[in-house]
Amino acid sequence: MVDHATPNLPSRDFDTTVQFYAALGFDATYRDTGWLILQRGGLMLEFYPDPSVDPATTSAGSCMRVDDVDALYDVCVAAGIPVTHLGWPRLHPPQVEGSGMRIGALIDPDGSLLRLVQNPD
Repeated sequence: MVDHATPNLPSRDFDTTVQFYAALGFDATYRDTGWLILQRGGLMLEFYPDPSVDPATTSAGSCMRVDDVDALYDVCVAAGIPVTHLGWPRLHPPQVEGSGMRIGALIDPDGSLLRLVQNPD
């Protein structure tokens, strides 16, 4: 196994988290009352229960670096995630940032910010 790190994100309700990410192609690979692991290809997200997390104020976040950010964005749109600047969940389309990288954003139902980052060629 190659060494790697995974984000640990809060979830107010594991059932809601599983349902939301399943629409994006993630499968639950581990679940008990205190931990949840979701995987989609090489992407892995881990969640811990935090029923008190406030989506409006949480600072939880991570980057999902992918070879085709537009394809992942399209999956999010097809899942019905609104493209807006208010509320959660929500989606921001990929655009070229000052760094020269193409980055979009997905904010999940618990307010966690997942940056959608295009891997460099």
